Amino acid sequence: MDQRTPVALALALLVLTGCANDGKPGAAGLRDPYFPRLGNGGYDVRHYGLTLDYAPATGRLQGVAEITARATQDLSAFNLDFAGMSVDSATVDGDKAAVHRAGTELTLRPRDGIDRGDTFRTVVRYSGTPEKITDPDTSEEGWLRSGSRAVALGEPTGSMAWFPGNHHPSDKAAYDIRITVPRGLKAVSNGELTNELTEGGRTAFVWHSAEPMASYLATVAIGPYRTVSTSAAEPDNGAKASKDSRKRPKKISVPVYTAVDPTVAEDSADLVAAVPGIIEWAERTLGPYPFSSTGVIIGRPRDSGYALETQNRPFLPGPTSVGTLVHELAHQWFGNSVSPKSWHDMWLNEGFAEYTEWLWEEDTKDVPVRQSFDEAYDDDDNWVFPPADPPSTADISRPPVYGGGAMVLHRVRETVGDTTFFRILRGWLRTRRHDNASTDDFTAYAERESGRDLRDVWEPWLYGHGRPARD
Repeated sequence: MDQRTPVALALALLVLTGCANDGKPGAAGLRDPYFPRLGNGGYDVRHYGLTLDYAPATGRLQGVAEITARATQDLSAFNLDFAGMSVDSATVDGDKAAVHRAGTELTLRPRDGIDRGDTFRTVVRYSGTPEKITDPDTSEEGWLRSGSRAVALGEPTGSMAWFPGNHHPSDKAAYDIRITVPRGLKAVSNGELTNELTEGGRTAFVWHSAEPMASYLATVAIGPYRTVSTSAAEPDNGAKASKDSRKRPKKISVPVYTAVDPTVAEDSADLVAAVPGIIEWAERTLGPYPFSSTGVIIGRPRDSGYALETQNRPFLPGPTSVGTLVHELAHQWFGNSVSPKSWHDMWLNEGFAEYTEWLWEEDTKDVPVRQSFDEAYDDDDNWVFPPADPPSTADISRPPVYGGGAMVLHRVRETVGDTTFFRILRGWLRTRRHDNASTDDFTAYAERESGRDLRDVWEPWLYGHGRPARD
């Protein structure tokens, strides 16, 4: 018979089970309306440190993910989103953690429980050939490889293909990414290039992103890119002189870093030259640029089937229109700085970026915003469903989210007037800078700032089915 006291027996049991608190496993998903298993509960990531070594000849990637997070509950275990590749080892606060994988869920059980409020450090070592992920709308994301080139694109779930993490946009974090590739190739990522080291025929590129970033906006672009870095630039966007303060020229204060595939360099020269002027114009229109640098990555048309607003510098699949570049740079404000609380709020990204395109066309090409509105109104594709309620995961990037969302904003503008509208737009970006927001957050903010009941806009234009009457 065991003669130890009940307290001693309980303590012994805790030691045997490896859990010093009565915590529970963190949720395996955040119940996103479209991707319920995406993201993980029980913790908030503060920082990712990713060390990557890529071999283009084989497509093999070796990675170390150091994840610093804060527990939001007592944890006995927690999950990371991770698709493909092999997990070689995992530790939590230096101690080996038990690892279990089921689909895209990587469950780690630390030796000791983690108390609510504690900051903990997880290190996952992994390797293999990262995979492509096909979205419900049939587009491909994840790790897109083409010969010696590769680009990692993450919207909405693709980032889990190249590093483990909490891959819901509501959990943003700072990043340090180090990528080693064969000498002669470049590895471009987000934030600032802080170091470049060549040794033994391989070069490591070290990138630092201090501002919070949703994981779907993280990127790595590998190839024989031609890169140019400037500390500031004079604007040259052709905007007309005007008393309107949104059109008064000024310099931009952030560095510009561009990377262009040599096969498209000549045809992309005008796009690269347009970046500073677009940023300067957008700062006057929307408010201060929200990140420490800007730029663009221009690959080849076959590298990806779409452009993406990767943070600091969007990725373009070859030369495209200036309007597309304006759209992707507008996302640095709408989507990257103010990120959606869930994928149900996608129109806050795309509708706002589309409307920014309309403003650009008006200021630089004399195309009135009302003309862009009328063209969107006449397009049947914009009325398939309400902008704020895509019916499925396959629909979150369809026309109603873009053109329909932009029409909502113009109806707000026509209702409250220009002065109030631009105060709402800039105030929204200022108060939600580096934050997450929902549709309800925006509609409440617009009504509070305007002092108006805007149900006559929201009900038919944002939530309504069918085409409202045009005034």
